[in-house]
Amino acid sequence: MQEEKKEEGTDLTGRLNAWRAQYVSDRQFTLALSFLVGLLAAVAAYILHGLINQIELLLTAGFNIRSFNWLYLILPVVGIYLTSLFVRYVVKDNISHGITRILYAISRKQSRLKGHNCWSSVIASAITIGFGGSVGAEAPIVLTGSAIGSNLGQVFKLDGKTMMVLVGCGAAAAIAGIFKAPMAGLVFTLEVLMIDLTMASLMPILIASVTATCFTYLFVGSDSLFHFTLDAPWQVERVPATILLGIFCGLVSLYFIRLMTSCENVFAKMGRHSYLKLLVGGVVLSSLIFLFPSLYGEGYASINILLNGHTEADWNTILNNSLFYGHGDLLMVYIGLVLATKVLATSATNGGGGCGGTFAPSLFIGAFAGFFFSRIWNINGISIYLPEKNFALLGMAGVMAGVMHAPLTGIFLIAEITGGYQMFIPLMIVSICAYLTIIVFEPHSIYGMRLAREGKLITHHTDKAVLTLMNLSSVVDRNFTAIHPDMPLGKLVNVISMSNTSFLPVLDQAGTLLGEVDLTKIRNVMFRTELYHHFVVEQLMTQPAGTLGVDDPMEDVMRTFDATDAAVLPVIDTDHRLIGYISRTRMYTMYRKMVADMSAE
Repeated sequence: MQEEKKEEGTDLTGRLNAWRAQYVSDRQFTLALSFLVGLLAAVAAYILHGLINQIELLLTAGFNIRSFNWLYLILPVVGIYLTSLFVRYVVKDNISHGITRILYAISRKQSRLKGHNCWSSVIASAITIGFGGSVGAEAPIVLTGSAIGSNLGQVFKLDGKTMMVLVGCGAAAAIAGIFKAPMAGLVFTLEVLMIDLTMASLMPILIASVTATCFTYLFVGSDSLFHFTLDAPWQVERVPATILLGIFCGLVSLYFIRLMTSCENVFAKMGRHSYLKLLVGGVVLSSLIFLFPSLYGEGYASINILLNGHTEADWNTILNNSLFYGHGDLLMVYIGLVLATKVLATSATNGGGGCGGTFAPSLFIGAFAGFFFSRIWNINGISIYLPEKNFALLGMAGVMAGVMHAPLTGIFLIAEITGGYQMFIPLMIVSICAYLTIIVFEPHSIYGMRLAREGKLITHHTDKAVLTLMNLSSVVDRNFTAIHPDMPLGKLVNVISMSNTSFLPVLDQAGTLLGEVDLTKIRNVMFRTELYHHFVVEQLMTQPAGTLGVDDPMEDVMRTFDATDAAVLPVIDTDHRLIGYISRTRMYTMYRKMVADMSAE
């Protein structure tokens, strides 16, 4: 019965594709799909934030703001445990590091994401964040939006370039839908996902971003995610302080990335489904939230306090629900400790089994860093006064630019979500300085560093992008005639007469590559029949000029060909078994074709 339904679905898709090919151009169809992706991404973002808000309201509505709350020690542990059960028994796949998964899909899987990614991250992150997990909902929604675009492309059997554009449409729509920031969605896709800005990609991404933004306005109204009113216009005299804030944000970003990476490595050593991970992650997370309730969930309420405060009484409300309540003199101690421990809370959430991203934590840390910097500046009585709410806003852009290596995203996102366009110049200064600081220490973003170390990260450099996108398996020739080392010369000549190549691989019984016989090197004995019973293959074979691993990046493949000057090279697996051969001619033909295709736009 299921097979019949599957065949009916395939037939329906086939008929639809045939009709589309006859009456709708590829470009028109891509634009129509980008609108649909924008709509579905907006719906996904609305559902996720609705779930998070309802769960959080249900669990924390009765909390006493004047003292600590013991439930902070329990709720986060329950949340990451429920999430880990959902992922383990329902999803049965790893859904962490959402944006990294998108980058990997673009560079290694022809932009193909699994079907469950259209919904699994929404449910998992809603449970994690609603119960207090100190992570963001943005990366899960970006993965969801990209998966929607990818799966629509797979349904309609679109080519690789169009699939990549639809993945970008989903990511842009997700950011635009969450923050009501269409330009930020576009820039995020270009900077973080490395999708080049061409006319073929610009229009679909813009349509998806604007569509998601418009539908989000319909769903939730016109209020911005963060509320900000500019009370003290920016002055050119504050340029030195703004530059210093940018450098400070760059260093905070470095702290963020390095500590996050170290914590991930510690949790990775505990095993994928280890209860030790839950225990360690849960204890660390719940303890930190108990001490600093601002770490609960995404933390956007705390950001709004910093962005909208005018008096000490306003800012002291950030101490509610904590042991620090009523101790306004300890506000800076609290701010500094929260700034230092947010990364630990985020790492413990994901490491313990939760699901969430680092997008919101970077905004959170940025707001606290900007406020902390400006308050320390003002306490020290330096002549130029710094408006602390303004610098909290600038800090959000700076840390985001540093952590994500995306200065334009930081600029446009903060300007759009706060309406702070009057702060455009200082936003640019802080973001640029933060980015220039972080790249001295970390050449890749927190999303791309894992893939970059493995040579699997696509970039805006055309040559490197083509090499990254090239699939080694697609250029491997698996049709070869193997011979054994004990084969007599007479039988070897017979095999040669039926072979289409100038070389024959020599394999043992397990398929391990021992060497190869090059016809050009055995001519002196090949035609002497009296020697047919005096030589065996083992005496005639030579070692190949080099070998290629089945998982080698294409850049390494190119370098090996250049170093050996070989016409063909064998590809072997980790056990040294022969997979096939790669021809230099075939590889360069595919390379030139892909470069031409990318340049044609």
